[in-house]
Amino acid sequence: MARTESTMLPLGTIAPDFYLKDTNSNDTFSFEDLKGSKGTLVMFICNHCPFVHHVIKEIVMIANDYRVQGLGVVAISSNDVVKYPQDSPELMTEFAIENKIDFPYLYDKSQETAKAYQAACTPDFYLFDNQDRLFYRGQLDDSRPGNGIPLSGSDLRGAIDALIYNRSLKEPQKPSLGCGIKWK
Repeated sequence: MARTESTMLPLGTIAPDFYLKDTNSNDTFSFEDLKGSKGTLVMFICNHCPFVHHVIKEIVMIANDYRVQGLGVVAISSNDVVKYPQDSPELMTEFAIENKIDFPYLYDKSQETAKAYQAACTPDFYLFDNQDRLFYRGQLDDSRPGNGIPLSGSDLRGAIDALIYNRSLKEPQKPSLGCGIKWK
């Protein structure tokens, strides 16, 4: 598995808008449609990446823990499905059902959204405040497949708590690490 770090989009960047189809509902959503009253978590994931498989249960727990507190949550897959058919929209729906993903899981067919966010890997996390400014980008925690560090979600959870409860954010923010996005 190729190990690619996130590009660390500059803090304060305004959330790029998108208009993408949700593979869970077949509805189409924009960033504006999905943002939360306290902030919005945008994640780039895919179906086949071992890094995503390693963290998916924690991602779902984070979504369930924080959506009730006003956090909008959305996942996006931008991989080239011609070269990686396991990431097709139909299989995204199956992946969402298998992993109890009940937040929007959007398909970025053109890859324009991934490019706008400068997404580089799966998983890649972007946390925006209630003014749509980038507050945190980086890793879920220090756990990786095979490194023996227990999964906790501590970095992302700490950032969300800081955002929701108006606390200072831990620095430095560490980049996420995962499989590179499969570009066309």
